[in-house]
Amino acid sequence: QVQLVESGGGLVQAGGSVRLSCAASGRTVNNYVMGWFRQAPGKERAIIASISRSGAYTTYADPVKGRFTTTRDNAKNTVYLQMNSLKPDDTAVYYCAASQSSTDYDYWGQGTKVTVSS
Repeated sequence: QVQLVESGGGLVQAGGSVRLSCAASGRTVNNYVMGWFRQAPGKERAIIASISRSGAYTTYADPVKGRFTTTRDNAKNTVYLQMNSLKPDDTAVYYCAASQSSTDYDYWGQGTKVTVSS
């Protein structure tokens, strides 16, 4: 079992930056591929970034590519999502998740809300 807790969300102006953290407990996070998802109002949850177990490989969805960066500190059991050049369309609840298989995500955090004002 892995427990995930996101933090760092809040209200930010368009063009600003926010860093989200995802702290894991229960098992060491380096056993898992980690993903970041978001769910905007009225939309389905969608993956926006993922990072390999070592942190060497990352992937990003097109809407955030070049603006968001995910990193991990396995010694601290924490994964991060740095979000820059934020747009109102980035307003959503952001979730981190852990995957053993690299395809299905087994454990989820409770989410943290990010609101970007224009």
